[in-house]
Amino acid sequence: MTEYEKIVMEEIQKWRRKINKRSSLMNRISKKAQTKVNEFIPEKFHKIMTESIKNMVKATLVGSDFLTKKNQASDMRLFERDELVKRKLDGYRKTAVIEGAGTGAGGILLGLADFPLLLSIEMKFLFEAAAIYGFDTNDYSERLFILHVFLLAFSSDDTRKKTFNIIANWEEEKDQLADMDWREFQQEYRDYIDLVKMFQLIPGFGAIVGAYANYNLLDHLGETAMNAFRFRLLNENLTSF
Repeated sequence: MTEYEKIVMEEIQKWRRKINKRSSLMNRISKKAQTKVNEFIPEKFHKIMTESIKNMVKATLVGSDFLTKKNQASDMRLFERDELVKRKLDGYRKTAVIEGAGTGAGGILLGLADFPLLLSIEMKFLFEAAAIYGFDTNDYSERLFILHVFLLAFSSDDTRKKTFNIIANWEEEKDQLADMDWREFQQEYRDYIDLVKMFQLIPGFGAIVGAYANYNLLDHLGETAMNAFRFRLLNENLTSF
C-alpha cells in the first residue's frame, strides 16, 4: 500500500465513523415529524410517487450512462483519480447552484421543476465518478451500487447504517439484490430534502435557498461517493497504484 493509499484509508475510517454517528437532535425530530406526516398521506399517493421517481431515476440512469465517457482514467493512479473527481464535482456543484437559484427565483411553479433537474445532476455526477474509479456503468450491478451510494448520502440513521453495510460488503450483497427498494429510496430522499426545499418555493428568497441547498447537497454527495468508491477499490484490492 502506497503512502497516499494509507492517507486515504485514514480518511475513509473518519468518514465511516461519521456515517455511523447518530444524527443531530434537530434532524431526528424532523425525521419523526416527516414520518408522522407520511402516515396520513394516502397509500395511493405513495405508490404513485414511488413509481414516478422509479421511472424518473431509471430514465436518468440511461441518459447518464449514455453521456458518460468510459475508460477516461484507466491509466491513472488513485491520487489522480481523486483529483479528477474533485474537478468534476466542482463543475456539477456549480451547475446545481445555478439550477437551484434559477428555479428558486421562480417560486412554486419553477421550484417544482427543481426536483427532477437536481436528481439528473446528482446521478450524472455519480456515473462520472464511477467511471473515473474504474467501474463499468454498463453493468447492472454497478448501477445498483450507484443507487446505494445515492441512498447512503440521503437517508436517515437506520437506513444509512443498513446501506453502508451493503456497500461495505458489496461482493457478498450484490447477488442478493434484484432491484432497489424504490419505496424506501424515494421516501428517504424526499424526507432528506423536503424541509430546505420548502423554503425554496418562496419567490425571490427561494433563489438564495435553492443555490445554497444545492451546493451543500452536491458537496455531501461528492464526499459520500468518493469515499464509497475508494473504500471499495482499496477493500477489494483492485488497484495497483
